[in-house]
Amino acid sequence: MTSFMKELWVQLKLNVRDYGMFIALAVIMAIFSYLSGGLFLSPRNISNLFNQTGYIAVLAVGMTLVIIIRHIDLSIGFVAGFIGAVAAILMVQYQVNVWLAIIIVLALGTLIGLWNGFLVAKMNLPAFVATLAGMLIFRGALLQVTSSTGTIIIPNRFFNMISNGFIPDIMKGRLHVLTLIIGFLGIAYYIFSEFKTRQSKIKYNFEVVSMPLFLSKLFFVSAIITWVVWILANFNGISYTVIIVGVVVMIYHTLMSKTILGRHIYAVGGNPDAAALSGISVNKITMIVFSSMGFLAALSGIMFASRLQSATVTAGTLFELDAIAAAFVGGVSAKGGVGRVTGSIIGAIVMASLSSGMNLIGLDISLQYIVRGLVLVIAVVFDVKTRNVK
Repeated sequence: MTSFMKELWVQLKLNVRDYGMFIALAVIMAIFSYLSGGLFLSPRNISNLFNQTGYIAVLAVGMTLVIIIRHIDLSIGFVAGFIGAVAAILMVQYQVNVWLAIIIVLALGTLIGLWNGFLVAKMNLPAFVATLAGMLIFRGALLQVTSSTGTIIIPNRFFNMISNGFIPDIMKGRLHVLTLIIGFLGIAYYIFSEFKTRQSKIKYNFEVVSMPLFLSKLFFVSAIITWVVWILANFNGISYTVIIVGVVVMIYHTLMSKTILGRHIYAVGGNPDAAALSGISVNKITMIVFSSMGFLAALSGIMFASRLQSATVTAGTLFELDAIAAAFVGGVSAKGGVGRVTGSIIGAIVMASLSSGMNLIGLDISLQYIVRGLVLVIAVVFDVKTRNVK
């Protein structure tokens, strides 16, 4: 047992950036569960928490890539708001088919991101300046397209189900059976992939943790997944929002961890000059990452408009700051070259948990902003200290 604890301590120290956010999330949940008399961990609140996190989580994934390559995108909040309004106008005023409207606005978001990337990569504008200009432009564009009607109500049932609907169950009962099945299949896939990765490392003589510690990790993660699935199954099951975020995370996690493009993105973030000397087109990578950010901003705008079932003049306000905070809390480095997509999702859940918990206990809104700001400062200080940056 002594050797096990020593190895566990060593692994925690070596991976403090990865485990720190999970510890923070557990502490936040425990505190607010106690202060709210258990209401925070109720099935309804946890389900609402995941749904409220969705549109920010999607933005946080894209923002993680942008920060990894040492840039920032301040325009995404009002791009999301503008895209949501365009989708509403297409469906309500021009009677465009919902699928066609979604495709159009996703393409529009991608083009907006490509434009930002062009300004940064080709015109050599600082990303802060280029995207700050974009923030102002799309804030004005949002006001312009909603000026005649104000709030645009979206009556399309399918569109509104995107962020308000849940997957149907296969049978009637107190528990959502299909959610339980999906959860257990997810656990089985996780265990299988971990064993496969371990065998691959052993095959190529990479260092791996001992089998007792490896099995302990599998048990711990599986227990967390089981708890979340059980909570959701006791309410309405898995929402479409969770499905969308899960697909986005899977795609981008695979992109960043298993493709040449992902390695190039990390290389550019780690050292742009060295990446250029090794034959990587830094400008191309920059434009790809900003295009991706524009696409995800459009998806976020669709999800937010769907959740409200309307497009409003204030949509997108402070979204970019929430996404940046989620990325930093999730372990992305202010120096670039470091960060994980999965971490950004945990960061988004941490920030959403803070907001949800503070609302449940009735904390004044002014104090809520102060707390969220302090959490962001702590996250960046943690990044600096764990990277030994002076």
